[in-house]
Amino acid sequence: MSDAPFRILPRITDRNEPFWASGKDGVLRFQRCQSCGYWIHPHSVMCPQCLSKDIAYEPVSGKATVHTFTINHQPWMPVPELPFALAIVALPEQEGLRLTTVIVHCDVDDVHIGMPVQVTFEAHEDQNIWIPMFEPIAE
Repeated sequence: MSDAPFRILPRITDRNEPFWASGKDGVLRFQRCQSCGYWIHPHSVMCPQCLSKDIAYEPVSGKATVHTFTINHQPWMPVPELPFALAIVALPEQEGLRLTTVIVHCDVDDVHIGMPVQVTFEAHEDQNIWIPMFEPIAE
């Protein structure tokens, strides 16, 4: 059983399982078109650029910058701790490659647009799910 806090977990399918399980080895992975090299997120059955169906999950650097964020003070559903910073982070691998996530291991008042962050994972090992979250990069 996992020591992670309770949260509503994603529904795992054959298509998205490699994304949710990729954190097991500490590596964030996104789909990438094997024909043109375009990174794809959210997952898809074909490349939106070249329409190829030759898609595979590949590792990304795990580094990002905070593109935008909001501080949530309202418990809309079970959450581990309030307040928390819900953010969209931009990954350097490709213009427009972004992920909605939570910023952890810092005070919500310290979160800012342009903040450099790196991936960390909240493990739900009993369900083979590693939720990617981001933390400040130590300077």
